[in-house]
Amino acid sequence: MAAAEHVTLEGIATELYALPLPEFTAARNARAKELDDARLAAEVRALRKPLLAAWVVNLFARERVTELREALDLASDLREAQADLDAAALTSLNRQRRALIRALAQQAEELAAEHGEHITQSTADAVEQTLNAAMFDADAATAVASGRLVRPLEVGGDPAELVDAVAGHLGDVSAAPAAPVDQVKERRERKAAERALRTAESALTQAERTRDEIDRTRKRVSDQIDRLEERAEELESELARVSKEADRSRRERDALDDGLAEAGTRVEEARTAAAATQAALDRLRG
Repeated sequence: MAAAEHVTLEGIATELYALPLPEFTAARNARAKELDDARLAAEVRALRKPLLAAWVVNLFARERVTELREALDLASDLREAQADLDAAALTSLNRQRRALIRALAQQAEELAAEHGEHITQSTADAVEQTLNAAMFDADAATAVASGRLVRPLEVGGDPAELVDAVAGHLGDVSAAPAAPVDQVKERRERKAAERALRTAESALTQAERTRDEIDRTRKRVSDQIDRLEERAEELESELARVSKEADRSRRERDALDDGLAEAGTRVEEARTAAAATQAALDRLRG
């Protein structure tokens, strides 16, 4: 048996909560009897048998580490998006969260069935609710990752209730599948770069839209200029023709004026001759 100083309540609880439910009570009591430390033995005997939903989540945390890591990484992104008030990222992450939780809960149910536990719908709902709680709260995520849940968790549960839901000390969990610091930094830098790219792409799209609108307006104005210049040429041609016609008409009028003056002179001469002739005729008659 391992040296007493290396034996902890959390380590023993992790072993016991990995057992099939029917074996828990007998294994717990036997393990307590093996201990030389009376206080630790009493703590082990006080360990509560996990409720079925908690046992299923513990089983999932132990045998589906990669899937749980994916869920908790997404949870971290979700909390960062909430802190940053990134509405677009938050909408996308919430959609991913709902889909992922449903998938993980289904996997947990199938895993329980493989270990001989067929769960009811209410238990399945409690499993999904517990995984969902881990998505919204870092302490709940640590509790789920511990594999030492005694009962299922609720979203937004009281911190004191969370501590009571885990066997042993929650703060002693060292194997929670959280991403290393350098990975967190890299993910944050990648998210910042992605946001900058989205901003740049949006600016590019707006600039292209403005450019295209200006180009369309320019083409429309250019077409209008072409039509006006064509019309101006037509009017200039018409003006030249009218001016030429006016000059011809003025020359014709001047010629008519000369003819009119000459005709007036002849009228006066004819009138004078007629008057003389009439006077002569009158003398002859008298």
